[in-house]
Amino acid sequence: MDVTVLRPDELTAADLGAWGAMQRATLALANPFLASEFARAVGHRRATARVARLSEGGRIAGFFPFERHALGSGKPIGSGFCDCQGLIHRPGLDWDPAELLRACGLALWEYDHLTAGQTPFETAGTPRARASSPVMELDGGHHAYLERLRHKVVRTARSQERRLTRDVGPLRLDFHTPDPVLLDTLIRWKSDQQQSKGRRDILSRTWFLAILRELFDLPSESCSGTLSVLRAGEAPVAMLYGLRSQEVYATWFPAYDTRFAKYSPGILLHLKLAEAAAERGIVHIDMGKGTSRYKDALKTADLSVTEGYVGRHTPAAMLCRLRMASDRTAHAAISANPRIHRAAVRAVGAVDRLR
Repeated sequence: MDVTVLRPDELTAADLGAWGAMQRATLALANPFLASEFARAVGHRRATARVARLSEGGRIAGFFPFERHALGSGKPIGSGFCDCQGLIHRPGLDWDPAELLRACGLALWEYDHLTAGQTPFETAGTPRARASSPVMELDGGHHAYLERLRHKVVRTARSQERRLTRDVGPLRLDFHTPDPVLLDTLIRWKSDQQQSKGRRDILSRTWFLAILRELFDLPSESCSGTLSVLRAGEAPVAMLYGLRSQEVYATWFPAYDTRFAKYSPGILLHLKLAEAAAERGIVHIDMGKGTSRYKDALKTADLSVTEGYVGRHTPAAMLCRLRMASDRTAHAAISANPRIHRAAVRAVGAVDRLR
């Protein structure tokens, strides 16, 4: 197998066409975080971004988007905010992870959202943990989705909708609103939410906002930044910025106006979104790795994603593994002490603002 390493902007029209065809052929690869548009947007802001093009018998066989860091350590492209990772490939392709890493100049590749169907990486590597990525299944249509939900969830949501309609106005969902002013409002809501919980706020980073805005309303069937807005009367009560392909809507940044918190506006938005997405042929709303009350209420299935790494038998790979172990130990110690954790978040935020 031949491997050519490129910067994302060096991909040709033939490359982009082959990439999209591979995604459409396998649902596990249809997630917009695996799209070439996402890789190119990240590449415009991260100098470490690369894509390996795999060829076999003169035909394009796959694409491996990654970032190359010090000591030959590698991570998925968009590491830290990419919710689906892996090698995009034609059906049935087998690959040698060690040979792939060697061709990419990597000693080790670490992942935390590895999608299903990446058997060579899991077999040759060291999976550390498996996690669930809750999904709303829409392949049977909106009514079939509601039938899969617990009746209590549906009854409670309908009661909340009646209350919100009575108190504020009738509900309406705009599946996509290409309004930059509303996008700014969502960013403010989400930033306030993250800061109130003492979490690192990626939306405060100028370079990340540039990626988000580059993808916003992109005319692409593989990856388009989508702003879904739930209104009560004329008032936006909840919004969601996600990435969508023809088959998958990957939620990214949901938030709501805290004045309407008692009506559970986030759940109402997702239920309205399920109806609109099913009408457009979307079969999965992927709510991302991790659990929460609203995800548990809305999901009808879980996708399995894997965290771990795959490496070569080299001294550089050993150094990378030692550094990973040290980083995890330090992270666990910081997370265990709320006061130190808050101070660390503030310090990181200050560094981000200086950048």
